[in-house]
Amino acid sequence: MTTVLITGGHSGIGLAAARTLAARRTDLVLAGRSVERMRGVADELSAEHGVSVTTLTLDTSSLASVRAAATRFRTMLDSGAVPGLDALLCNAGGRFDGDISYSLDGYETTFATNCLGHFLLVELLLPSLAEHGRVVYTASGTHDPDSMDGRLAAVEPDAVALAAEGKDGGKALSAGKRYSTSKLCTVMYAYELDRRLRRAHSSVSSIAYDPGAVPGTGFLRDLPKPVRWLSNTAAMGWVSKRVGVTTSDVEFSGASLAALATDPGYAQASGTYFQAHDGTLSAVRSARLSYDERRAAQLWDDSRRLVRLTGDEEPAQLR
Repeated sequence: MTTVLITGGHSGIGLAAARTLAARRTDLVLAGRSVERMRGVADELSAEHGVSVTTLTLDTSSLASVRAAATRFRTMLDSGAVPGLDALLCNAGGRFDGDISYSLDGYETTFATNCLGHFLLVELLLPSLAEHGRVVYTASGTHDPDSMDGRLAAVEPDAVALAAEGKDGGKALSAGKRYSTSKLCTVMYAYELDRRLRRAHSSVSSIAYDPGAVPGTGFLRDLPKPVRWLSNTAAMGWVSKRVGVTTSDVEFSGASLAALATDPGYAQASGTYFQAHDGTLSAVRSARLSYDERRAAQLWDDSRRLVRLTGDEEPAQLR
């Protein structure tokens, strides 16, 4: 029996992963903003599979919320309410269309939600991970400009600039570019975490994962209704495959995320980028820029400053 903490585990790919894990008798901690929706999923999974499902209020766009959630989770561990932590799935995120907006911390919402919240959560919970534990980051093929998925090409993964996007009075990046760049940063976080863990001789794994283009998930919730409707049609699925888009379905992508979290076959997969595509989960190359170690180290250090990480919060193996 293992315990997995998953952000965004009450909807879309995260919910499909949670259902797969529960069916395998894995205890869960569902972390997200909607207490009501998480409670409904927790009740469902507990009743159907007899596993322990704990809910944890967490808004990845708010650094205060992340810190409060990490403190509460450590209290659960200390009290025995949660027996341990074997995998941390950084899965929550979204694309935010419309006028550019900012988090309570003053950072652009996409970068705050998709990047900084999970970056801080990993820093705070890494010491709680079991030996041979895993961190899995849900990324996206949209980060790679050399693929059909990345036609809205990501820009430079500069954490300081991305956090302040739109504040200089110039034209802000499009929602698509903000999203794809946040996913480039996500892949780079996964690789940089792996490098730091290896230098520290840690047995923890860090994995990046592209679930593919999955119609009907929360990713599309902010797009116009006609676009959301079209994305669910068989015709759009056919067109997507014909032009080379990496397609998948929610059940397979969720099951793949669950496999990366717990299956023994991925125990040595740290520093690898996996992709779900038409029923196959494969290790593939990510964008060329994602392997730039200098940029990744700078992204990490800038993110540390943006989340205002204190000396006692940062695990020794990540310094």
